[in-house]
Amino acid sequence: MRLGRAVLAAAAGIAAAAPAWAGPPYVTDDPGTTDPGHWEIYNFALGVETPDATTGEAGFDINYGAAKDVQLTLVLPAAFVATSTFDVGGGDIEAAAKFKLLHQDGFGLDVAIFPRAFIPTSGGQYGAARTNLLLPVWAEKDFGKWQLFGGGGYQINPGPGQRNFWSGGIVLARDVTQRLNLGAELYAQSADAADARAIAGLNLGAAWRLTPHWSLLAAGGPGLANERTQGQYDFYFALKADY
Repeated sequence: MRLGRAVLAAAAGIAAAAPAWAGPPYVTDDPGTTDPGHWEIYNFALGVETPDATTGEAGFDINYGAAKDVQLTLVLPAAFVATSTFDVGGGDIEAAAKFKLLHQDGFGLDVAIFPRAFIPTSGGQYGAARTNLLLPVWAEKDFGKWQLFGGGGYQINPGPGQRNFWSGGIVLARDVTQRLNLGAELYAQSADAADARAIAGLNLGAAWRLTPHWSLLAAGGPGLANERTQGQYDFYFALKADY
């Protein structure tokens, strides 16, 4: 999810149904869930570049298919800030559960809800000072080799000077081969603090399946609104294991 808070909160684990891909490496989520009894683990790094600093996170995004149409997610990150020095600390732990409610074969769209809690570990130094809760809805429609997915939600962001905010996005992606998927994304977020501004950005992404169990994912692009303060560009890289 990814300039400012959108970036640091958006390494969410999403199932990618072969040969179509969705979710990471994008800020925007999709309604896919990990297959029951299976795991998807992303070893990821993401960040935002401004004129004064590069901020981001790296860690593990762990997803488990708990039942049909139910996915459990746990993100365990370390956060970093690179200026004239390089500082590392605890990032916000993310705990989430995705529930797919509707399917394309019956409703015409896949639709899911994915409530997500962001649990601070650094007292606000590298993330939120208090627990946040994101309440989103995600939808997807496939057209042959093309996938169109997106949505968004409302994030409860308590604390002095903080604001609740909206975020969302849309992605158009295509299976170029059975192993390679390419896509483009537009996303936006309203201001999350009294001294913050709205965010918007464009990302180009790729997912390349190396073997049946290993994949490389990458995305990045420029900020389109208030980029000097909120982020000139963002990036995401991950090595994914699924079994």
